[in-house]
Amino acid sequence: MNRDAMLSRAENASEPWDFLVIGGGATGVGVALDAASRGYSVLLLEGSDFGKGTSSRSTKLVHGGVRYLQQGNIPLVMEALKERGRLRRNAPHLVKDLAFVVPNYVWWEAPFYGIGMKVYDALAGKYGFGHSRNLSLEETVQALPTIETRGLRGGVLYHDGQFDDARLLIDLVQTAAGQGATLLNYAPVTKLVKDADGFVTGVEARDLESDVALRATARVVVNATGVFTDDIRQMDDPEARPMIRPSQGVHLVLPRPFLGGDSAIMVPHTDDGRVLFAIPWHGVVVVGTTDTPVDRASLEPIPLQEEVDFLLTHAARYLTRDPTPADVLSCFAGLRPLVGGGSEEDTASLSRDHTLQVSSSGLVTITGGKWTTYRKMAEDTVDHGVVLGGLDPRECITRELNIHGFHTHPERFGALEAYGSDAPAVEALLASEPDWAEPIHPRLRARAGEVIWAVREEMARTVDDVLARRTRSLLLDARASAEAAPTVAKLIARELGRSSGWAKAQATEFQELAAAYVLD
Repeated sequence: MNRDAMLSRAENASEPWDFLVIGGGATGVGVALDAASRGYSVLLLEGSDFGKGTSSRSTKLVHGGVRYLQQGNIPLVMEALKERGRLRRNAPHLVKDLAFVVPNYVWWEAPFYGIGMKVYDALAGKYGFGHSRNLSLEETVQALPTIETRGLRGGVLYHDGQFDDARLLIDLVQTAAGQGATLLNYAPVTKLVKDADGFVTGVEARDLESDVALRATARVVVNATGVFTDDIRQMDDPEARPMIRPSQGVHLVLPRPFLGGDSAIMVPHTDDGRVLFAIPWHGVVVVGTTDTPVDRASLEPIPLQEEVDFLLTHAARYLTRDPTPADVLSCFAGLRPLVGGGSEEDTASLSRDHTLQVSSSGLVTITGGKWTTYRKMAEDTVDHGVVLGGLDPRECITRELNIHGFHTHPERFGALEAYGSDAPAVEALLASEPDWAEPIHPRLRARAGEVIWAVREEMARTVDDVLARRTRSLLLDARASAEAAPTVAKLIARELGRSSGWAKAQATEFQELAAAYVLD
């Protein structure tokens, strides 16, 4: 997957694209993949890197949503559980079954949550990951060796899905490219182009690397920009009323010993009414999340002190060892693109259903939803786009389409498991030069050759692309990532033919970014 080739295709297209997608997160890439796999011509433009925003900052769960079950949103839960099952079938190298335990400290919790999880199982049907059951006190402690035992009565075990969000997104980009789509990162859209009747017929954009203006025409233009949805809508119509109410979710990353065993903890009701998770992931523990309304969307949202305090307090409540700020390896925040009404609503109560809107100019906007349901969101969007653009209708095939990297036994590749079927090629690259099999830092698992792979095969262009999204190093250990930045910058500079000055500036820029992931 070569960016120069993608740029050339975008610059030299002689015919209008069937679909032009703005936004390279899960929703936009999903739309590009669905449309391309049906045989339509597709151009996707992303203003930053693929998944720079919300799509790389999730709780790392592919789930039906126990919380939505509590709220009574059965259709959303059923749809998400069905999509969860499809995702595990289509990307088994990245989507895994994970056992969760709900610890019970009050007498009524065992029957209440036990029954709830049986309903969850029933709604999943043939897409289920495993059967839930009640655990004795001894079984609960065996599953969660570091759980707070004072007052503990037992637990309820259930199964849900876990994944690596940014890695899955990159594989979706590669799947879409393999189906013929043209996808370009670092190419922000600057203007919507309209015909004499005011109908959207294309966009103007700019390639940030070459500083060259791009112009593309299309039969259907899709706005899939997540928390930035309203920016594009107001580019279309300056009077458009905002529809997005961003909500911030913060996660703390702790060393693995804080959570013993291989099971995750799920607390169904915290002080603010949210579900709290402590999840084993890539050798660390991810604790989250919060639900805080914010006024303005940002590519690098900053955790609030009260959010950090909330997570530390709740982690201490359920773990035998109380985490301190010094224990936190990384703290990251993401914004949810929730569709909301009046300001009286708190974001925790807003629906996670997706919203599809077509403006009077023909701009198609798809927003809301959740990672788990990205494929269904894309299918609905393309179905509407086909009618709007007067295209020949074709059946959606993504329900059973294998995602790039598909491998039924990826565990055989050990540390390279997340690459799936690409692992042998990555392994060969690591062995091709003496230093490329070496870790980029003693506390990080990523190796030098993986940086080269990310640049050559996955369109990584910056230190942030590599450390935050291609290798997840920033989330696993922010301090170590900052220390590794100069090494990574030199590797990227060599591969892209950049100067030593460029490498130094890249390292400095990333170190400033990484500082926001470290708690003082």
